[in-house]
Amino acid sequence: MTKISELIAGGTSFSVELWPPRNPGAEARLEQVLSEIEPLRPTFTSITYGAGGSTRERTHDLVVRIAREGVMTPMAHLVCAAHSKDELTGILSRYRDEGVDNILALMGDPPLDATTPLARGELAHAIELVELAKEVGDFCVAVAAHPEGHPQSSGMEADRNYLAEKLAVADFAITQFFFDVDYYFRLLDDLDARGLDKPVLPGIMPVTRVRTVYKMAELSGTQVPGDLMERLEKVADMPEEVRRIGIEVATGLGARLLAGGAPGLHFYTMNESVATIEIARALGIGAERLVQLPGEG
Repeated sequence: MTKISELIAGGTSFSVELWPPRNPGAEARLEQVLSEIEPLRPTFTSITYGAGGSTRERTHDLVVRIAREGVMTPMAHLVCAAHSKDELTGILSRYRDEGVDNILALMGDPPLDATTPLARGELAHAIELVELAKEVGDFCVAVAAHPEGHPQSSGMEADRNYLAEKLAVADFAITQFFFDVDYYFRLLDDLDARGLDKPVLPGIMPVTRVRTVYKMAELSGTQVPGDLMERLEKVADMPEEVRRIGIEVATGLGARLLAGGAPGLHFYTMNESVATIEIARALGIGAERLVQLPGEG
């Protein structure tokens, strides 16, 4: 299987994040999303992971299935939280043996109901997971970056130093979503000052629901600009207007990022396809000419 770092080097990257289904209804929706996203021929598809067993096997099964089907290149999320080093070694070994070459190494959050000493995981930092993956197999390993700083970091300087430490070992980074391009380009400048020039893919989350974006922004430490909040609040009870504004904002953000030299765009889809397809069409990324939106034709 092709390593994502090689795909990114080949031109403008277009990638999406999906999560494994938790019930039959979610599984049916995921199948529909996959059928709608696949014609875009994304550079890769990342699959999220729940610590403590919440979606562990589902993540593995979905990643392996996508890899075997060969239409998209999957990247498996993996977290330190709630795992021993031996467990992580076993998971990585399974992926290696199944021919999965791409891993996103994260610290992760402990399960909400966790009470054991292992809740935070035996590995103390994500860089240890990056190093472990490199020991277990010939993996292409990505790490997370936070343009506005990790919400638990002691400050921007410490955040950038730690990211540079991770990227010195990892192959590329994907950022948390953001709304101000200046944060992204400052992040690149900070890494350049530390001697790092590996690819950093900016993450974009199209706003389709007001409460969802507020919740996700709070969890990630992302600032929602005041003017965007005002626009969204005015139409909070009008779903189509919220969606229209979200797509407009995300399209403009993506255009500015690509114009500024970003190596591609990574979309947090929330397991929905239409907004991502519309933005890809508008920006001319992905195989947009092949895709019909649901209800077209």
